[in-house]
Formats: sequence, C-alpha cells, structure tokens
Amino acid sequence: MINFNKFYKLFNLLSAALVILSIMLLFFKGLNLGVDFKGGTLIELRANNKNINITSLRDTFSKLDLGDVSIKKFGNENDFLIKIEKMDTSSNAIEIIKNNLSDAIGDSFNFRRVENVGPKVSSELLKSGIIAIILSLAAMLFYIWVRFEWQFSLGAILALFHDVIITLGFFSLFNLEINLSIVAAVLTIVGYSMNDTVVIYDRVRENLRKFSDIKIFELTNISINETLSRTIITSVTTLLALVSIYLFGGEILKGFSLAMIMGVVFGTYSSIYIANPILVSLKVSQKTILKEDTE
Repeated sequence: MINFNKFYKLFNLLSAALVILSIMLLFFKGLNLGVDFKGGTLIELRANNKNINITSLRDTFSKLDLGDVSIKKFGNENDFLIKIEKMDTSSNAIEIIKNNLSDAIGDSFNFRRVENVGPKVSSELLKSGIIAIILSLAAMLFYIWVRFEWQFSLGAILALFHDVIITLGFFSLFNLEINLSIVAAVLTIVGYSMNDTVVIYDRVRENLRKFSDIKIFELTNISINETLSRTIITSVTTLLALVSIYLFGGEILKGFSLAMIMGVVFGTYSSIYIANPILVSLKVSQKTILKEDTE
C-alpha cells in the first residue's frame, strides 16, 4: 500500500505556491485573449510559394495601415495565422487585403479560414464565458453539499479552484491564447476533477461507516489506495486520447487538448493531495457521518 499521507504537507506547500504564483500571473500579466474575446479578424493563410515567409507578410501588412497585426506559423511551414485586432470586418475589406497581398507577393496563396468578431460580440462572449465557469463551480459545490457533508464539499471546491487557477496560470505564463475552446476545456476539467474526487469521497465515507477504530488520517490513505487502480486506468486512457489529439489533431486543437491534459493531471493530483487533506484538517470522523445519517 502506498503511503500518500506521508507527502501531504510537502505537496500542499507546492500547491499553495503554484496557486499564489498563478494568481499573481493572472493579476499582473493577465491572459492572452483571442479574437473570440477581444474582437478583430483572424485569417489562416496557406502559401503555395516557398518565397512567402513571415518577413514578407509582415512587410506587406505594415503598409496596409491595419493597426496591430500578429503573424505566426500555424501548423506546417506553408501555413500562417494572421490576427488583426482592429479593422473593417466587411467582406470588401478582406478582398482589399487579398488584392494588396497579390500585388506584393503574387497569387500563390489562399485564405483557408477567415473569422470576424465585433467588439460587442467579443465582450458578450467574454462575459458569458466567465459566467459559465462561475456557475459550473457553484453547481458542483451545491451537488457535493447535497451528496456529502459540508467538510467534503469544502475539500471538493478547493480542489476545483486549485485545478482551474493553475491551468489558467500556466496559459498566462506561456502567453497561450485563450478562446472559446479553452473555456470549454476548463468546464470539462471541472467535471473531470469532480468525478475523480467523488469516487474517492464515496470510498472514504463508506470506510468511515465500516471502520470505527481508524483515524481519518489513515482512513483517507486506505480509501485512495482502494480506488487507485480505477484512477490510474481512467487517467491514463484519457491522457492517451488527449496526447494523440495534441500531437496529430492539428494546430486548432492544440490549445484545447493541452488544457485538457493539464486538467486531467491536476484533477487526479488534487483529488489525492487537496481534497482529502481537507478532511484530515477538519478532523472528519465517524461521528460526522453518523450524525448526518440520523438527521
């Protein structure tokens, strides 16, 4: 049997440091919001000529007076992602860009994707995304509160907060783009982390009823070991699928799959080293369960 309890304090300190660092990054550096939330135009360009590179594209766009323009490689060597924060979103503006590019670098390119998001729509999407995450956390809190005792509910919500904050902090640290797919990934992380926590909590509560002479410190360790095979199988199979998507799913799915990979890893970790230590700290005992059963 693995003695997980032995490392509680060490990993709790590590988690606290990561959460504080993530909050500082979010507060001082912020998130790299994509076109979905900031508004603007996103163009995916594929070049059919090897002479077309980032430098030539930047020189061309700098002459068009379109404001802040970001250009980077996207997928293979011939694909480029062009992000224009402020411009006319009409189809005529796109045609003007095409014509100017044709005059500067020739016709050996095509626009594979063009996305336009206005400022009003982007602000509404940002607001809706934040509300969705807050409501999902609140719904999970209510579910655990009804399903278990309040001590379990506190542990579960702190584990969820831990997973979401660290994932967002990672995206802030490496300046990775936040778009609607990342919001979907965060919501999925909430569900996954909660599912893993509930499985362990069910076993803890079952063992609390079964063993009256075992303290919660040892009982949580027993419960984690009893559910460990299920946790490993679920996490590894999920990670195999997500890593495959990250490696072979194309550039568009990289952000989503990366957020999910982090969510699975941190969700599994927090179920063991965040959610359960809360029960130990609050000294949950057989009396807690028996009291709830009699009410």
